[in-house]
Amino acid sequence: MPVVTSKDGTEIAYSRVGDGPALIIVCGATQFRAFDPNLAVLANLLAPSHTVITYDRRGRGESGNTLPFSPARELEDIAVLIDAVGGHASLLGYSSGSVVALEAAASGLPVDKLVMYEPPFVLPGQPFPPPPADYVATLEGFTAKGDDGASAEYFMRSIGMPQEMIEGAKQSPMWPIMMSIGPTIAYDGHFMFDGYYAAGKFPVRWKKATMPVLVLNGDASFPFMPAAADAVAAVLPDATRRTLAGQDHGPKPDVLAPVLGEFLADTRTGHLTQPVQ
Repeated sequence: MPVVTSKDGTEIAYSRVGDGPALIIVCGATQFRAFDPNLAVLANLLAPSHTVITYDRRGRGESGNTLPFSPARELEDIAVLIDAVGGHASLLGYSSGSVVALEAAASGLPVDKLVMYEPPFVLPGQPFPPPPADYVATLEGFTAKGDDGASAEYFMRSIGMPQEMIEGAKQSPMWPIMMSIGPTIAYDGHFMFDGYYAAGKFPVRWKKATMPVLVLNGDASFPFMPAAADAVAAVLPDATRRTLAGQDHGPKPDVLAPVLGEFLADTRTGHLTQPVQ
């Protein structure tokens, strides 16, 4: 298992396949390598043309979890991975991981291109309740009490999962895995709330992400995702906006891979809106 050591001494575990320009995949709130086999499938599909890095974000899978947490530490994790692949890379972020990736790009790290799949902001007027103001504090309270299952359950409820489905999940083989990542769900909450759409604005710092950015959503996903993707793309200096037909919040690798390959290989920039059929 290869690892890199982040600035605060945390070991970050990763996998590397392929050859060519580097792409680092930044997972969402409940993803890590062993829990989402589609990450490896996507990496292998892109391997003929790219060096693809999948890694376990801190506190998940095989990576360490030095406390206390700070969003800046996650950006340092990405920085050391970029160093490991030669000093510059493109980033692909899923869900809240796309916001982590955007913050990394806007912070001045050497990011060539950025792909954001469904940044999960609930904007005003959407038919879905936004997270409560005490969302992160509630999660951290569960962690402080050692109640990792409560963190996982609270997250599931916050994304609209019916209670009967939550109860089914708690009886399934996946539940111990969900409990293991319970303490880290608040990490994504920090990124989301630090960047949350308030008073009709996203953070001004995002305009520093001047590299080409592809913002994607799936047309079979949560109903608030298109508006969120539109709003994020609108504030970025060089954003391309596309929709993947038939895809939900977890896009199929064989659908996503050619879209990524086209964008990463394209030397043009521009503000395009083009559905993918």
